[in-house]
Amino acid sequence: MSRSRQPPLVTGISPNEGIPWTKVTIRGENLGTGPTDLIGLTICGHNCLLTAEWMSASKIVCRVGQAKNDKGDIIVTTKSGGKGTSTVSFKLLKPEKIGILDQSAVWVDEINYYDMRTDRNKGISPLSLRPANPLGIEIEKCKFPQKDLEMLFPGMSADFTSENFSAAWYLIENHSTTSFEQLKMAVTHLKRQANKKSEGSLAYVKGGLSTFFEAQDALSAIHQKLEADGTEKVEGSMTQKLENVLNRASNTADTLFQEVLGRKDKADSTRNALNVLQRFKFLFNLPLNIERNIQKGDYDVVINDYEKAKSLFGKTEVRVFKKYYAEVETRIEALRELLLDKLLETPSTLHDQKRYIRYLSDLHSPGDPAWQCIGAQHRWILQLMHSCKEGYVQDLKDIPGLHNTMLDLDNDVRPLVLGHLSQTASLKRGSSFQSGRDDTWRYKTPHRVAFVEKLTKLVLSQLPNFWKLWISYVNGSLFSETAEKSSQIERSKNVRQRQNDFKKMIQEVMHCLVKLIRGALLPLSIPEGGVRQYGGWEVKSELSGQWLTHVIQTIRLTYESLTALEIPSDMLQTIQDLILDLRVHCVVVTLQHTAEEIKRLAEKEDWIVDNEGLTSLPCQFEQCIIHSLQSLKGVLDCKPGEASVFQQPKTQEEVCQLSISIMQIFIYCLEQLSSKPDADVDTTHLSVDVSSPDLFGSIHEDFNLTSEQQLLIVLSNCCYLERHTFLNIAEHFEKHNFQGIEKITQVSMASLKELDQRLFENYIEMKADPIVGSLEPGIYAGYFDWKDCLPPTGVRNYLKEALVNIIAVHAEVFTISKELVPRVLSKVVEAVSEELSRLMQCVSSFSKNGALQARLEICALRDTVAVHLTPESKSSFKQALEALPQLSSGADKKLLEELLNKFKSSMHLQLTCFQAASSTMMKT
Repeated sequence: MSRSRQPPLVTGISPNEGIPWTKVTIRGENLGTGPTDLIGLTICGHNCLLTAEWMSASKIVCRVGQAKNDKGDIIVTTKSGGKGTSTVSFKLLKPEKIGILDQSAVWVDEINYYDMRTDRNKGISPLSLRPANPLGIEIEKCKFPQKDLEMLFPGMSADFTSENFSAAWYLIENHSTTSFEQLKMAVTHLKRQANKKSEGSLAYVKGGLSTFFEAQDALSAIHQKLEADGTEKVEGSMTQKLENVLNRASNTADTLFQEVLGRKDKADSTRNALNVLQRFKFLFNLPLNIERNIQKGDYDVVINDYEKAKSLFGKTEVRVFKKYYAEVETRIEALRELLLDKLLETPSTLHDQKRYIRYLSDLHSPGDPAWQCIGAQHRWILQLMHSCKEGYVQDLKDIPGLHNTMLDLDNDVRPLVLGHLSQTASLKRGSSFQSGRDDTWRYKTPHRVAFVEKLTKLVLSQLPNFWKLWISYVNGSLFSETAEKSSQIERSKNVRQRQNDFKKMIQEVMHCLVKLIRGALLPLSIPEGGVRQYGGWEVKSELSGQWLTHVIQTIRLTYESLTALEIPSDMLQTIQDLILDLRVHCVVVTLQHTAEEIKRLAEKEDWIVDNEGLTSLPCQFEQCIIHSLQSLKGVLDCKPGEASVFQQPKTQEEVCQLSISIMQIFIYCLEQLSSKPDADVDTTHLSVDVSSPDLFGSIHEDFNLTSEQQLLIVLSNCCYLERHTFLNIAEHFEKHNFQGIEKITQVSMASLKELDQRLFENYIEMKADPIVGSLEPGIYAGYFDWKDCLPPTGVRNYLKEALVNIIAVHAEVFTISKELVPRVLSKVVEAVSEELSRLMQCVSSFSKNGALQARLEICALRDTVAVHLTPESKSSFKQALEALPQLSSGADKKLLEELLNKFKSSMHLQLTCFQAASSTMMKT
């Protein structure tokens, strides 16, 4: 049958040496479950069980008995663990022999002297126990160390009554300085004493024989007298008389001294009561002392006094002690309630909470005060968070017109704020966004942004102490260091059971924080059931991208601070999800605001053209998008542990569509500008962009664009957008990791090309139709007939007029953009050549002069605009010439050549523009 417990183990004894009957305290492990479980205790081989007093499983008190061994182990034997072992030993010291006339601080038992030499008790007078000086000479104690003597004479003793008596030891100890002559005298004295002893009792009787006879006679007389008294019946025996006399004497004495003795008894009882009061005044004064110390806040003193009283009087059976100890317990219970109330009181510092928990632990308070404190702190944090939200919501309702004020201040104040932020290296935790400013700043910062800052600051001020309180609860540092192992085991069980509960508390705080922020910034992400609890923000306007960026930075810093507390990442996952949703929302809002700003770009068109035929509008468009993307850089960059904004396909599609929408909005602005009437061209806003008053005045005075010029400017801008701006924007999108860039570029380019083609066709229609329409009336002006006409003398005026009109178009386009000239003139030439070919093909027959005249005009026009001929226009000229009869004679050909040279010479100045274009194209 195996034992249920480990064998006893003694690990300490105090003191570790002493004489017999020394009281010692034994400490160790598994020293028994109770007094009845202790069945054996030996020290140095001597059984000490009779004097053993079991205190606890780790403590026993007993007295050391006589033992043969001067050093040995301490062996404890229990029913539950069997015979134990010891890691320490006890040294038994020899008691010092005290003579009858020697001074002693303790009482010496003189009743029975045990003579070890004869091994029997002698009932002799204390004065004859042993001679103080057996040698009969003066004793001179030496200062030789006792330990050294024990080492010199192992197992021996200087006691001449001991079986292990050593004469050498005795002489060294008592006569180390005695002379040899005196030692001889001592030998003579010992011989004389030995001779007296050898004579025996007979010699003793001879010396006092007369005394023995006298004693014998006295005893005989007493015996005879007693026998004689026994025969007399009158007054009784002598002993009876003596008893009567003694009784009368006693009664007389009682009568004389009764009052004195009564007062003495009363004084003795009073003295005894005073002694009890004085001896146990600690207990009697303890209730009052407890109250005083509680009022002063000296809880440590109260606890120490209570522990002392509990150990002394906790199990007492004395009624008066039990009564006062009950008063102590009543006041201690009131103290427990007071400390628990202080512990659960909020707000409270972590230091005070730990202090009160230790007090309650030392007072053995029922339940688990530390866990109650954790629960109260958890409820307090949640209450603070909801109160913060309610305060800001109510503040928002109490300020009328705040929404409009915020909208008005958004454009003016926000850039200043964000500019200030950009110069700051980092945001310190706990500092408000409006710190260092006057009270009016709180009205400039949106309420929802201020709420998020205040909420995160609140959480970061409360949660670290809450987390540290839990850590202290887990490692046991909250409790008294002197707590028993059983309570530590019980606490470890509670910790394991409550880990999940605390995890739920942290998650509840995190969920509350996230939902409150979502209710303020992302109300659509809150379920319908939580709108009332976490929402309630009656705000119609959306926060700008810059403010959302600031909020994201605040929440990121909050997450970093919480991570620094070593809170598990799974508990903070909801914050990461919130940051991701806010980043996506910030990107969407920023792009939407960018689209709104781009809509207003048309109002900023100043129609001032640079050397390349461009206005500032494409540059403004590009800068607007670049600025928006740069403002999103911090949002798009992933911090450690964060996911990409574009990880969800839904987000990719939404951002892609918004980007396309931005490009198409700008394209729509261009379309609106191209069709804007002359009267709608607003140049008053130029004073904002042009710093020189003279320049502004000259623009105001001379600047007046026609619709055709506006159309050309828009066309020039479209060309630049297609070749540069859209490609640059695509690069910036790619640089910021946007998805679907190819789709954005393709759709935007397609819309831009469609607008460009439509505007170009409109312009060509506006410019080519009048020229084409004037050809037929000009050809047949003056009833001209191809069958009956005079020999040609030169190019007629209608063709010169058409060329002048084409030159006018060239001049108009060249003024705006040189790059548009070939494209525009080639289309105009195509229209003119096509119309001329049609007219020639409609003629039924030509006379010789008519054919020559027609060929002259067609060749003149073709040679003049040769630089801008396209395959279509060349084909039209070819068809027109094929419709004419061929020149048969060399004279006609010579005449044709002369007339062409004459035409070119006469209109050399007008045709220079085409020659310049030709040289330019050749260079390029």
